[in-house]
Amino acid sequence: MKYIFFALLLGLFFLGSFVGHAQSPVPKLVTWQDLMQLPTPAKGEKIAYGADSLQFGELRVPAGKGPFPVVVVIHGGCWLAQYNYQYMNHLSEALANAGYATWNIEFRRVGNPGGGWPGTFQDVAQGVDYVRELAKKYPVSAKEVVVMGHSAGGHLALWVAGRKDLPRSSEVYTRSPLKVRGVVSLAGIPDLATYSAAKGSCNSAVEKLMGGLPTTVPQRYQQGSPSPKLARKATVRMVQGALDPIVPVSQANNFTEKSSARGHGIKTVLLPQSGHFDLVSPASPVWPTVAQAVKEALGKK
Repeated sequence: MKYIFFALLLGLFFLGSFVGHAQSPVPKLVTWQDLMQLPTPAKGEKIAYGADSLQFGELRVPAGKGPFPVVVVIHGGCWLAQYNYQYMNHLSEALANAGYATWNIEFRRVGNPGGGWPGTFQDVAQGVDYVRELAKKYPVSAKEVVVMGHSAGGHLALWVAGRKDLPRSSEVYTRSPLKVRGVVSLAGIPDLATYSAAKGSCNSAVEKLMGGLPTTVPQRYQQGSPSPKLARKATVRMVQGALDPIVPVSQANNFTEKSSARGHGIKTVLLPQSGHFDLVSPASPVWPTVAQAVKEALGKK
């Protein structure tokens, strides 16, 4: 009888565990529509960094004397023309309210005249380097700069911060690129070749960006992919949602593993209950983690 009693207790325990697990709430991921429904932020100051109509950025500077550290913000959207910088204004405003100047840049993309290879890369490089000019007129510091990018913009942020290693013969070479303190990649795509081989609308955009697949234009992929040496010179945070349906976790993990060595300042920050757009919504529960990544990229705790 005693054994029957314990067996019943054990059965009730496992049944309760199963029911509790089955009823555990599924996390609600932030969607593109959720972002679009957030209150529209006040506009920053629109400033051109080049002659083309798409070569501009919006600058937001906190109240106060400064000089303020700068976060250069690079939007995603599969490198395609139909997505622009505006969805990153929510993030930009939140960072400005936290004491950072933000420079949210636009650039030519696939579908725009001059977009793709090499124009998209050239624009992003020019936009980042323009922080030096901003520092001459506004209370911002060109010596305390973090580059932050989301999705395809994460790829560009990682690339632009490590472009010093490019050969002078490259179409995307820049003389004396701006030195940045760190990079915050939000669901970034550092491995273009691997990403282009998977199925998906964003995956297929890689071929359009580069003007071919890795087998046909291998040199472009070599020069347009982030340098694995980047983490030797800058602090890198690969912030990634574990439930991201667009960019797999392996993109962040593999880049971190390839770049990791003693003394290197790179790590993956995996957010178990997050998807693709949670990372760019200041209303998301993971926003404090994103803000902390910016602090760490600047060398602050």
